[in-house]
Amino acid sequence: MNVLAIETSCDETAVAVVRREQGRNRVLVDIVHSQAMHARFGGVVPELASRAHAEQMVPTVRAALAEAGLERPDVVATTAGPGLIGAVLVGLSFGKSAALGWGVPFYGVNHLEGHLLSALLEDPAPAFPFLSLVVSGGHTTLYEARAVGDYRALCQTTDDAVGEAFDKVARMLGLGYPGGPRVEALARAGNPKAVVFPHPRPAGRPMDLSFSGLKTAVRTWIERHPETPPEDVAASFQDTVARYLVDRVEQGVALTGCRRIAIGGGAAANTRLREALVATGLDVYLPPKRRCTDNAAMIGNVAALRLAAGAPPWTLDCTARARWEVGP
Repeated sequence: MNVLAIETSCDETAVAVVRREQGRNRVLVDIVHSQAMHARFGGVVPELASRAHAEQMVPTVRAALAEAGLERPDVVATTAGPGLIGAVLVGLSFGKSAALGWGVPFYGVNHLEGHLLSALLEDPAPAFPFLSLVVSGGHTTLYEARAVGDYRALCQTTDDAVGEAFDKVARMLGLGYPGGPRVEALARAGNPKAVVFPHPRPAGRPMDLSFSGLKTAVRTWIERHPETPPEDVAASFQDTVARYLVDRVEQGVALTGCRRIAIGGGAAANTRLREALVATGLDVYLPPKRRCTDNAAMIGNVAALRLAAGAPPWTLDCTARARWEVGP
């Protein structure tokens, strides 16, 4: 079974072909077009992202099918949310039309579930149950994954996501957009112990996360201590984020008794976070960095897993969702 998968939730036009065989999913093709145009605006411009997706969609799908040696897939799957609603609509509308034209089943996939289960594409892959830390520009949540479609959110951010915090700190340091890789690059030359930033403690559930206060602490330090080398600020901020997230993972392990940990989302490509997780001695499953950022392989993976579990195809009157919690 070959799944043609499409991902257009933000500023990557991604198309993949995922093959389900012998009980495993294998990525045959994984194409990602990143939209560099947004850098000059300091963030993603939704209208420009949607137009770029529309321009790239047909040639990218054709290229993916040609590379896989297919005339048509057996299943079409697209991101149905959450994300920028106009961007999601481009991929969703194309996917539904393609499925109708080819006469094949269609599946809408939750973008977050794609990140949550992305480690299952690798070898070795974690067995259920496992904990999955999804850290991206819009989301920061620790899930307990008990089976395909059976997830429990153990903690989540109450304000900024970790990726937003990286972007805002990068702006404070004059590094531009996207912030994550630029802060990480600058931090390599810095001292992670130069500045002691606080671990925020948000109101509500004790395990929940908050990055707004940390962002404010960084801004305050820069204003009051302009002599601090920017690489030290970047390294100290990054180290604080990594230790903060690892603390929540360890609390999740204590709560559930599960020692298998996977990560996903754009911020999961951060080297300091990956090193900090490995240093815990837990059973950590790290997808390649190219699978942490938005991609269609993770969307095809979820669709193939859902199909194998007996989930019925979606009807073609489904709509895009700007917000969508992970669930059954």
